[in-house]
Amino acid sequence: MKRIIGRLLLVIVLLCTGAVLYVFQQNSFDMSEQSIEIDSPQGKLTGTLVLPKNASGKLGLVLFIHGDGPINASHGDGYKPLWERLAAQGYASLSLNKRGIDGSAGNWLDQSIDDRVEEARQALAWARTQPMIDPSRIGVWGASQAGWVIPKLAGKEPLAFSILVSPAINWLTQGEYNTRMQMAKDGYSGDEISAQVAYEQQIKELLAKNATYEEYVKAANQEDVMSRDRWTFVGKNFRADATDDLQHFNSPVLLLLGEEDVNVDWRETEEVYRREVSPSLLTVKVFPGTEHSMLTTRTADSRLRAVIISLFAPRQITVKGYMEQIADFLQKLP
Repeated sequence: MKRIIGRLLLVIVLLCTGAVLYVFQQNSFDMSEQSIEIDSPQGKLTGTLVLPKNASGKLGLVLFIHGDGPINASHGDGYKPLWERLAAQGYASLSLNKRGIDGSAGNWLDQSIDDRVEEARQALAWARTQPMIDPSRIGVWGASQAGWVIPKLAGKEPLAFSILVSPAINWLTQGEYNTRMQMAKDGYSGDEISAQVAYEQQIKELLAKNATYEEYVKAANQEDVMSRDRWTFVGKNFRADATDDLQHFNSPVLLLLGEEDVNVDWRETEEVYRREVSPSLLTVKVFPGTEHSMLTTRTADSRLRAVIISLFAPRQITVKGYMEQIADFLQKLP
């Protein structure tokens, strides 16, 4: 009996060791990551520069511009599969820690959209000083809130290309869309959804008249009060609308959308992009069964499934075809 138990324990140990080694191998990416610092008038910016291993010659570069939230350079390692794919195509990737995150000075909640545009310009200026980077092949990738940053940036910088993932058009209409879609998905009634939309309209009116945080707290539902910093952040940015800025694009644009996005009205986004961006520059891909972060709804709705895929198959965490679409877009650039 002891011999049987011993053998069983040995098998378990071997299986666990094998699983750990497999996870390690799957999360080891074929690229070189370098920590970088950029000096700016607003304080030091930290981040990561990713290069192909054994790179030779000049490289194109993709500057990553984050969506909402306290995001670090790798977005919790979520960017790494795409970084690896870009490295395989001869592109470097540059991604900054948001202000206040991992050594970047300041607080990202203090930033306006224009502040983020200026920060991106500082990153691009730094990238152009790097001897391995081809200045004529520098473009951007951005998700969600980056949809307000990148079109403005395109009016100020000679971008070689722009890749936008689930960008919104208008801050306020996007917020209402998100409320309606998320509450409907969570099973709320039509009356409950209408009541929430009416409440949020009152908050928008406070924003429009530059109400103080104290005035907001007095009017807000006490179980759902945003922080003072968040109130300031929203106050600086709630008027954001990308429509007019889309006309700044004068290089190829790849727009990637998910049909099951409850954060952004992808139909509105596609319609406005097709109207405002030259058809000769625009490529649009809409993924069925896919949500805001380019995950399938099956993965996004199951934290366990997402964790398992992240550990054992991180290159398959996004919807099939997402990274291939980006690779094909870059390969066809003039």
